Formats: sequence, C-alpha cells, structure tokens
Amino acid sequence: MGLGISALITIKATVLFLIFAFFNNMGFTLLSFPFLYASLVSLLISIASHPSINLPMLLGKNPDGTFPIWSIIMFSPYMCFVRIFSTLRRFLSGEEPYSEICDGLYVGGWPSSPESLPPGNPAIIDCTCELPRISEFKGHAYLCVPTWDTRSPQPGQIESAVKWASRKRAQNRPVFIHCAYGHGRSVAVMCALLVALGVVEDWKKAEQLIKDKRPYIKMNALHRNSLEDWSKHRISSYKRKEETDVVL
Repeated sequence: MGLGISALITIKATVLFLIFAFFNNMGFTLLSFPFLYASLVSLLISIASHPSINLPMLLGKNPDGTFPIWSIIMFSPYMCFVRIFSTLRRFLSGEEPYSEICDGLYVGGWPSSPESLPPGNPAIIDCTCELPRISEFKGHAYLCVPTWDTRSPQPGQIESAVKWASRKRAQNRPVFIHCAYGHGRSVAVMCALLVALGVVEDWKKAEQLIKDKRPYIKMNALHRNSLEDWSKHRISSYKRKEETDVVL
C-alpha cells in the first residue's frame, strides 16, 4: 500500500516544523509563523486521514463539490499544496486526463479545465475530498463521494455511486468517475460499476480491463478490501431477494 497519505503528510508536517524552528532560531519570528501554521494543518490532516480514523469530512467539502469559506481559509496550506502537486504530477507524467474504459464510461484525474472533461455532457462522480468542483461544470449531473487520497470509498458509498451511475447510463448519459489522478479511488468505483452493468463478472476482471485502457492505475489493499466487501454484500443481497421471491 506504500506510505499512504497520512505518512506522507506527516513527513511534510515535520519538514515544515523544521523550517519554522530554523527561521525562529535565526530571529525571523514573523517569517517563521506561516510554516508553523502549515505544519499544524498538515499534522491534523495526517491524523484525520489515518485508516483508523478516516475522516474526510474534516475538510468540509459540500455535496455540490464546493468548499465553505472557513475551510478554504483554515486549510489553505494543504489545498494549495495538493492543487500545485496535482498539476505538476500530471504535467510530468504526460498521462491522458481521462480514459474511456468502454462505451460511455470514463475514468480519470481531477478535471481542472473544460479540456480535461470527457465529451457528451457526462455525469460526474467526484471521489476527492481535497479538490473542488470547477465552476464551469455546474451544469453537469454531479455526485460527490469524498475520500482521502490513497484511501478507499466505503462499500456503502461504492454501492450508492454505482446505483447513481447506473441510472445515468439508463438515460444514455456518459459517466465520468474521477479522483486526483484516476489511479485509485475512482478506479475502485469504476470496477464496481463495470460489474453492476454486466460488462465483467467480478471486480478483479474489471481492474484488469481498466488497466488495459489506463496502464498507470494502482489500487491498494484498502481499495481491494472495499471492493471485496461490496461484492459480498451484493451477493448476499441477491440471495435474500431470491429467497423472498421463492417464498412469495
């Protein structure tokens, strides 16, 4: 699973605190305080994003994809960092902003501009808790599934997203599922959607299908565990329905 966001942000918090201590010891007190604040924000996020806590609502992202003013002000060091890091990583990787997995189903990274959105007025499932919905996309059908980077949507969230996307596909609308890079969170939801729509038999085959179209995807143990739990719940739900139908 690698370091994960909580470990990476803890490292960032430590570096920022060391910069604060350096400037403070050199007598640049006013200059040092922004680094102290950024360090404390990073520490708070590293705690909230730990798998044992997993509190993406800390950032206050609204269901419509916007952030309240208090969140923008309070978490500005982190939000600026992730936007800059996301832009640089995408530029350096040269990866396409999105990939079409099958007809009308797209997975990709955060759409920071109209050019990074698939064609056909797609319905959007946003799996980030740290990136905003761009104002140009307010006319698109939208569902927010707020999830920390390197973490996974919960099985119940996956099921809700799958049902929502299935309704949009029934209306013949394209569906675009995105996270920051289109490698983990969004892929987990797309795996479940491919199973629900009958494109593949199980999420493991869905993962391979997506990897064929978007080679740099990288789900971790948390994503796979959520998909496994989602699959078991889905199978047990079908069994209960079949038993009820037999009784009736």
